[in-house]
Amino acid sequence: MVMTTFFSVQSDTSVVSDLRAWSEEQLIAAAKTGRRAPFGELCERHGTKVFRVIHRIMRNREDAEDAAQDCFLNAFVHLKDFDGRSQFATWLTRIAINAAFMKLRKNRGAREVPIDELNPSHEPVAQREFQYDAPDPEESCSLRERKRIVKSAISGLRPRTRNVVELIHLQEHSIRDTAQILGISTGAVKSRMFHAKIALHRMPLLQGVARSNRLSAR
Repeated sequence: MVMTTFFSVQSDTSVVSDLRAWSEEQLIAAAKTGRRAPFGELCERHGTKVFRVIHRIMRNREDAEDAAQDCFLNAFVHLKDFDGRSQFATWLTRIAINAAFMKLRKNRGAREVPIDELNPSHEPVAQREFQYDAPDPEESCSLRERKRIVKSAISGLRPRTRNVVELIHLQEHSIRDTAQILGISTGAVKSRMFHAKIALHRMPLLQGVARSNRLSAR
């Protein structure tokens, strides 16, 4: 599907036809030796599911296609690390989720623009009086720092719990959607969220933020 141009052998249709008869184990073993055509067949078999998982996270087709390309490229590079203890589809889905979040982080960084560019129409200040309700610079700085600390704390979670927290709290997916994206039950999502909250509560970084919030509320 999305990685055809990178890994399939379009010039030899007989080779492609033969690969379609191979088992997944055969394709993986051949791809581990560096052969691109077998990996291209794996991409064809799993491409639709990978794209669906990524698109649910990113909600933008073009970005999802880019992230899917990154996913398959990373999978090809790290295929030697696949030991077969989990299903190939499960292993590939984890890479897809990581690729989607990496793309989202890159996009957020690219969208940061100088404050002077936020008003391209150069409207008079009188027409933008709503900005007076915004927090003062000190409060804004404090808020940004707290968000940075929270994100840093989340990044320190174990991957299986971190993915759940990012999907639910950073990407605002429902528990059901999160379960579908990760390929687990809603009960497993709730369980991972429970353990994530305990782990976050114990982190010194967030304990400092909590103390700061209590002081500012007095």
